[in-house]
Amino acid sequence: MNDSRPVSNRSSQIWAHAILIMGIATVVFPFLWMLATAFKRGAEIYSISLIPKRPTLANFRYLLERTMYGRWYLNSLIIATVVTLSELFFDSMAGYALAKLRFPGRNLVFVLILSTMMIPTEMLIIPWYLMFTRTGWIDTHWGVMLPGLISAFGVFLMRQFMQGMPDDLLSAGRIDGLNEFGVWWHVALPNVRPALAALAILVFLGNWNAYLWPVIAIESAKMRTLPVGMSLFSGEAGSEWQLIMAAATLAVIPIMIIYSVFQRQIVEGVALTGMKG
Repeated sequence: MNDSRPVSNRSSQIWAHAILIMGIATVVFPFLWMLATAFKRGAEIYSISLIPKRPTLANFRYLLERTMYGRWYLNSLIIATVVTLSELFFDSMAGYALAKLRFPGRNLVFVLILSTMMIPTEMLIIPWYLMFTRTGWIDTHWGVMLPGLISAFGVFLMRQFMQGMPDDLLSAGRIDGLNEFGVWWHVALPNVRPALAALAILVFLGNWNAYLWPVIAIESAKMRTLPVGMSLFSGEAGSEWQLIMAAATLAVIPIMIIYSVFQRQIVEGVALTGMKG
């Protein structure tokens, strides 16, 4: 019996690794196909070979020289970056106040913030559009960004992490002469960096891929965000899949960079969230 256990364990590990490898291949293959197609020419995209025989940058040059892809890219980058920085600032500040400051109605305010998460985004589209039409912010960056500058989920996430911070640590900052803003900035934020990193990538990814509100709020071609522009471009490109794949390849670069930079903090944030649960 003792001899059969190691064999059984090895067999289980082999099956587990085989399943994981198949899962990884299923996820990675479409990405590799997209990347390879972006460097192919014309009819070569229909070949069985994944590796291009004559790699070319012509598809990328076409996008940058003959379309407004560069402008769409910049629009999305500006909107996603500003919204991400805004949420990190305001959500962490609100989370700190709700977790560590004592004031009348604190719990009621938190419940009201959470209740907004139950309102579907689709129900807010018409009020947003009417409001921004009257203020003249339709077809502007601010019109696209304003609804996401602060979020209930971000406030909730930061409050949960702030609650786990020792009060003695904050008191030490006050004793050293820091005001409440200084305690939040110099003491609280450095101790919740995993949560900030996790929130940053979630917010950036959500705004980078946002489509519903931008397609309604944007009217001119030069103000389109990347998802809106690519959606219309894919219809114009027709069966020119190499151009569509080149556009998609460029679109994933910022996400890969952000994940690479914040990978360790994101893993820590997910682990700590599980421990808190």
